[in-house]
Amino acid sequence: MKPIDKIVPISAVRPDKPVIARAAQIIRRGGMVVFPTHGLYGLGADPFNAAALERVFAVKDRQPNKALLVLIADISYLERVAAPPSAMALDIMRRFWPGRVTFVLRARKDLPAVLTGSDGKIGVRLVAHPVAAALVRAAGAPVTGTSANISGSGGCAAIEQMDDRLLDGVDLVLDAGPLAGGSGSTVVDVTGRTLRILREGVVPAEEIRKVLNKSLY
Repeated sequence: MKPIDKIVPISAVRPDKPVIARAAQIIRRGGMVVFPTHGLYGLGADPFNAAALERVFAVKDRQPNKALLVLIADISYLERVAAPPSAMALDIMRRFWPGRVTFVLRARKDLPAVLTGSDGKIGVRLVAHPVAAALVRAAGAPVTGTSANISGSGGCAAIEQMDDRLLDGVDLVLDAGPLAGGSGSTVVDVTGRTLRILREGVVPAEEIRKVLNKSLY
């Protein structure tokens, strides 16, 4: 049986402000919130709170060497989690954000080690979904955006698909109904002199390469 007492319906178009404020407060206090993104549900926590991150890894049964991506509501949030990106990276970000592409950047050295894994990098995506964007803005800081699933299983496009173990472990679920599903974001590493596509998702790799080839740096 799903823990319906913590599942709160929310409009995907006009998120209820009191509900968003409640979710943001939970995150600021070290809790975990499930929320909708464009295609799948995500799991939000405070990326600067090591204890909160440990909870995320525990509830997902995720290996500790796997970094977590973070979501931002504005490009100005980047400086809170990453070193200044190159001109190339900024150009590609502006062309493909919001949503669709996760960019891997050099992480700030003062971030919790559990957030960045062993390579000193961090994945960042500018949110597009109205609920996710409202939540990150209300939190006033970046929020983790890992998939709301048990590691090794598929992502969830509807709350009914979600593993009860994950639902039991989180503090609040924002249910915006069935989502689009499909593949996740395309993941692009922009930490080096050349761009590397680590995972092809909703944006074809060729589309990114075409944009890059038209620009001069």
